[in-house]
Formats: sequence, structure tokens, C-alpha cells
Amino acid sequence: MYPLSPIPAIACLLVAVATAFLLERKFGAPEPLGRFTTIDGLRGYLAFFVFMHHSGVWYFYLRTDQWTEPPSRLYSHFGKSSVLIFFMITGFLFFSKLIDGRTRSIDWGKLFVSRFLRLVPLYLFAMLLLFLLVAIVSGWAMNESIPELLEEIIAWLAFTIPGVPNLNGVNDTFAIIAWVTWSLPYEWLFYFALPLLALAVGIIPPFTYIALSVVGVTAIAIWDPDINLMLLIPFLSGIAAALLVRLELFRQFASRKISSIILLGCIATAVAFYPTADQPVPFFLLSAAFILIACGNNLFGVLTSPASRTLGEMAYSLYLLHGFALFVTFYFILGEDNSRALSPVTHWLVVAGITPLLVSLCFFTFRHIESPAMRSTTTFTAWLRSRLTPHTKTGTASERP
Repeated sequence: MYPLSPIPAIACLLVAVATAFLLERKFGAPEPLGRFTTIDGLRGYLAFFVFMHHSGVWYFYLRTDQWTEPPSRLYSHFGKSSVLIFFMITGFLFFSKLIDGRTRSIDWGKLFVSRFLRLVPLYLFAMLLLFLLVAIVSGWAMNESIPELLEEIIAWLAFTIPGVPNLNGVNDTFAIIAWVTWSLPYEWLFYFALPLLALAVGIIPPFTYIALSVVGVTAIAIWDPDINLMLLIPFLSGIAAALLVRLELFRQFASRKISSIILLGCIATAVAFYPTADQPVPFFLLSAAFILIACGNNLFGVLTSPASRTLGEMAYSLYLLHGFALFVTFYFILGEDNSRALSPVTHWLVVAGITPLLVSLCFFTFRHIESPAMRSTTTFTAWLRSRLTPHTKTGTASERP
């Protein structure tokens, strides 16, 4: 079998959906998170496709020691195109909040707290796993000076905005986490830009948040040596979807079955005829497909099914943690030499075997790390304001202790 045949990806996807179905039956389906339920289902598939992309990357990485794009249009699109659509989702959801903010006020403090609690707790968990694995690979020996190691740790804790250094002299440290962190600075850049974007729709945020926006955007632009401004364009596709979803006629068109066929046709054309989504035509096709989904197309009901929404709620965990599953499997459980000797069929059987374990792990991390953090947004925002707001002393001198 050709190492990058679509058959194993389909088989692994079926295993993942079946696992999500069993988890949903056991623990219940997640409640719809808002009016954009099709987006809830889409996230999980995008994260899983990134897992398939890196499973293909690992096949060649084991044999060449080169972390490169897999020589397959399908598996390349699994990676880059999925991340670009994640950017579209972010642009769509948060520009929608800005548009809604013209008729009801935006709680900017709560918005930034929610973003912090959405991304940081699981990221810190991932960093603890990364540091632990680096320590094990290093044989618990310190191979660098403390200042060097601290500088590397800070770079990783800062969402790799300052760079992606090797830790403690471990070559290709990024491979342990499948280098998924590269996309997170772009998410933070967009979040910091929101108060400035609000000005474009006639909303004037408090000066504090405008200043935070300017400082945040400037800091990321300066500190991230690899920032690519072209990768901000997908956020514009999301913004376009946020405008189109408010047109009743377009929502009616998007919800029709013919739109599902058009959607699939756009994706199939982009994947079949273009190596990546970096070119204008495939990017337009993927943007069109996303806009139809954002405006209500459920892809014949697939995206709104309970199993899809179960997979979708753990999308961040799937995205951030699948690299660890691949590394531990190929480096520790099987060993590099044995993994390198695997036939294509056996390689994908191994990936299929860890798929239900990965999905179950991500279900657990969502329930016990992500979800509690998100639920605490209101409480944490109130606590933070109580700490930042000066308290006025009251009472007479005789009443004071």
C-alpha cells in the first residue's frame, strides 16, 4: 500500500467518530454552544485531519529525519488547509461578536479573560508533558546552562512567539508536539487586534483595551521572527462569513442540499488539483466551503450530529495533544528502529490503534481541564476586577481599627 493512501485516513476517521459516538452515548451529547452549531461539528474534523497530516509526516520523518510536508496533496491539505479554516472560524466568531456589539455592549474584560482561560490551561498542561518528555529523552541530565534552559522554557511557555528552540539540547524538540504551536501566535494576534477592529465597525472600546491591542499586536509582530502576514488573510474569510450570515436569503441558500454538493465540490477541487491552499484559487474554494458551513450548511446532517459535536468540543485537545501520542508511540512504545521498519500498512494500523486512546484522552482533558476553565470565566473576571478596582475606604475614624 502507498504510505499516503486515503484509505487509512478514512479508516482512522471512522474509528474516531465511532469512539466519539460511544463517549456520547456513555456521557451524553454536548449542548449546542450557540447559534452556529455547524461550526461546533466542523472543529473536530479539522483537528483530526491535522492528526492525519502529522501521522503521514511521521512515516517519512522516521526514515529521513526530515520534518517536511508529506508528498501527497490530500495529506498536505489535511494540515495547512485545516489550520487555515481554523483561522476562518476565529475570524467568523469574533467579528460576529463585534457586529453584535453595535446593538449590545461588549464586555472587553470578560472577552480577554475568556480567551486566556480557553487557551492557557490546556497549553500549560501540554507544556508540562513536553518538559517531562524532554527530561526523559535527556536521561534526566541537564545538558545546558540554567540561563539557556530558562530562556528556552520561556519561549515555549510564551506560545513559541519568540521562536521554537530545542529544549535541553534535544534535537527537533518541536517534533514531540508535532509543531502545532506555530498557529497559536496568529490566534493571539487576532485576539489582540479585536479592539482595533471594533473601531472599523463603529465601536469605541475603552482606552485601556485599545492600548492593550496596540501593545499586544506590536509585541507579537516584533517578537515572532517567523510571523507571516499573509496567514492573516483567512481571518478575512471569516469576517466575510460573519457579514453574509446576516443575510436571510444567503442563509436559506446555504442550508439547501444543493449547497452541500457545491461545498463538497469546492473541497474536492481544491484538494485534487492544487498541492496547497496557498494559491488564490484553492483558497477561494476553501473559503467558499467554509462560508456555506458558517451560514448553516450541515453537510447532510453530519456536522450537527451528536458524535460530531462530541468530537468538536475536544478539538483544541485533539489539536494540541496528538503530537504527544505519535511521539510516545513511535519513540517509546515501539522504539525508533522498530517504527522505522514498519510497513505502510502496519504504520497505519498503529495509528488506527492509538486513535480511540487519543480521542478518549482528549475527551478527558476537555472535561477536566478545558471545560472547568471556560466555566470559570465569569467568576475569574469578577475576581480580577475586584483586585484591579481601587476600594474606597468608608466609615469614620473611630470606626476604623
